[in-house]
Amino acid sequence: MANSHSATYNDTVVRQFAVAAVVWGVVGMAVGVLIASQLAWPELNFGIPWLTYGRLRPLHTNAVIFAFGGCALFATSYHVVQRTCQTRLFAGPLASFTFWGWQLVILLAAISLPLGYTTGKEYAELEWPIDLLITVVWVSYALVFFGTIGIRKVRHIYVANWFYGAFIIAVALLHVVNSAEMPVLANGILAPKSYSVYAGVQDAMVQWWYGHNAVGFFLTAGFLGMMYYYIPKQAGMPVYSYRLSIVHFWALIFTYMWAGPHHLHYTALPDWTQSVGMVFSLILLAPSWGGMINGIMTLSGAWYKLRDDAILKFLIVALSFYGMSTFEGPMMSIKTVNSLSHYTDWTVGHVHSGALGWVGLISMGSLYYLIPRMFGRTTMYSVQAISVHFWAATIGIVLYIASMWIAGVMQGLMWRAVNPDGTLVYSFVESVKSSHDFYVIRVAGGLLYLGGMILMLWNTIMTVTAGRAVDAPIPQGSAQPAHA
Repeated sequence: MANSHSATYNDTVVRQFAVAAVVWGVVGMAVGVLIASQLAWPELNFGIPWLTYGRLRPLHTNAVIFAFGGCALFATSYHVVQRTCQTRLFAGPLASFTFWGWQLVILLAAISLPLGYTTGKEYAELEWPIDLLITVVWVSYALVFFGTIGIRKVRHIYVANWFYGAFIIAVALLHVVNSAEMPVLANGILAPKSYSVYAGVQDAMVQWWYGHNAVGFFLTAGFLGMMYYYIPKQAGMPVYSYRLSIVHFWALIFTYMWAGPHHLHYTALPDWTQSVGMVFSLILLAPSWGGMINGIMTLSGAWYKLRDDAILKFLIVALSFYGMSTFEGPMMSIKTVNSLSHYTDWTVGHVHSGALGWVGLISMGSLYYLIPRMFGRTTMYSVQAISVHFWAATIGIVLYIASMWIAGVMQGLMWRAVNPDGTLVYSFVESVKSSHDFYVIRVAGGLLYLGGMILMLWNTIMTVTAGRAVDAPIPQGSAQPAHA
């Protein structure tokens, strides 16, 4: 058994995370549709505390980022690091622990957040016992990933692993610093409640250093790891420029760390700190677009494949949304633009352009490539269903972000409109009333996106039942990592 194991990749944990990603995607997006509906029709809050918007919104955020996105990152990073290093995962039992540990984290979040157990931090940092569990799982993940690189059979470390590695290290740093808290002693017994060790504007600064770098490393660097492996694989072409990929990597991970203060314009944060965040946000446009161009230009000489290849459509359109979001973000960090956009639904539209367009589509495309191969097939059960999913998701995204852009700009203009005597032209509730139709359009877009995800779940179930779980053999001999 040991010999047979050493001759095959550890794909069991890849299969587990891949299927879990699809399941959690449906759950997280269903909650998203519910809370979007609650904003359009408040009676859908039902008067039940744990089903109100305020409780379900952090649950939705956690489910789509850490459950759907996290499982997709675990699955693809474990798949990619084995193929590009041509070796079996380091510490197999530890890899298995990361799966079950991460599912436990997700389930605990799904229970504790609706009950109101949260420090209130952005991305809903949980209470300290769950924070400790996250830390243990993440350290185990780092040991497995970097241990695999340490025992690699290929001298070269392929660039996708650079992005995955940076994501793992940075998220560990972010989590530990942002989650620094003092547990509460109640009658001499540790309670699940805790208080942040930071206060006031320092707490806000740490929160948005974490918040923006969760975007920068969890939601960008990790998914760029997917891009640098699965686009060349699906297109059957080498990366357009390997040199650009390295420049892209170092420029991105250095610059992102400094951009967080742009979330705190016109607050108590010192003005110079706000300006630093704005400047680094503007600089970020260059490495971000460098990565987008590198991915899209990988199709040079193979553009015709986009006509018939729905998986490639997912991957390339994801990059298009990445390009749009990474232009819009720096633009919104400019103080004069931010004075209009801040606190409006324009920000919500921007976030979902990146989340649904970039993170969602690149994950779906990568999983559509990955899942059949994990079950002894070359394609999903229904190739046609992939195409239907692509169009449902894309139209859903456009409805969502266009409605939020319009609502957001309208809100910003209404809030700043003043009469000649200096009084406000509109009350706040008038801006809410004017946004209603756009909230209904957002629900329609969300339903389309959720419908595509449900179709993906059906396609995954059919693929799994029609195939069989097989661990791929490790090639004996040298192969190019990008095409291993």
